[in-house]
Amino acid sequence: MLDCGFGRHETERRLARLGVLPSSLSGIIITHEHSDHAGSVFQFAARHDIPVWMSYGTFHALGRKNHDVDVCFCKDGDRVVIGDLQFTAFTVPHDAREPLQFHVTNGSSKLGILTDAGKITPHLAKELGGCDALMIECNHDVQMLAESAYPYFLKNRISSMYGHLSNMDAARFVGGLDQTRLKKVIGAHLSQQNNHPALVREKLMNAIKSSEVEIVVACQEDGFSWIEVD
Repeated sequence: MLDCGFGRHETERRLARLGVLPSSLSGIIITHEHSDHAGSVFQFAARHDIPVWMSYGTFHALGRKNHDVDVCFCKDGDRVVIGDLQFTAFTVPHDAREPLQFHVTNGSSKLGILTDAGKITPHLAKELGGCDALMIECNHDVQMLAESAYPYFLKNRISSMYGHLSNMDAARFVGGLDQTRLKKVIGAHLSQQNNHPALVREKLMNAIKSSEVEIVVACQEDGFSWIEVD
């Protein structure tokens, strides 16, 4: 499981919706310390005896309290093997201590994951090219954010190089990737106040070269269901 920001009961509810028992999880990987990504990780992992992977910077930022959880550390370039899956960590520009994102493979298919990044870098393009499926942050529509009631400092943080990707940023990034194997794209981490699924879908459709690629947009309430990658 990647990240654990919901409370324990809500996490268990969402897993149950997908037919997953917490006890069946082989591990939890945390991208960074912000509460919407790591808020209940130690409590949840301790209750269900699940090992956790994160950067040392993330661990330090969380207060180095692991609640008797088996915590393993990883950094940019590390490959973490959990069961039949291999996760590769890479750094991202975000306002956290040592944030990481990941791509994962089972040996035949590659899933790329990119949320909580303020800008696109050559490093990100290198790590996420050639994916069979890609989950990418489409946090906000630039105009909706500019016209929102958010205070200036928050608007500035979100749109900064250490904040979050806009729909335009995400589409530009996807458009420049190697899409030869791409079958699925999931727009994720949408702002409830400053975005709309239809805007995300439109931007991603314009960035994808093949009409055969399926576009999914994750909602705040339940995320998305199981997605198979052939």
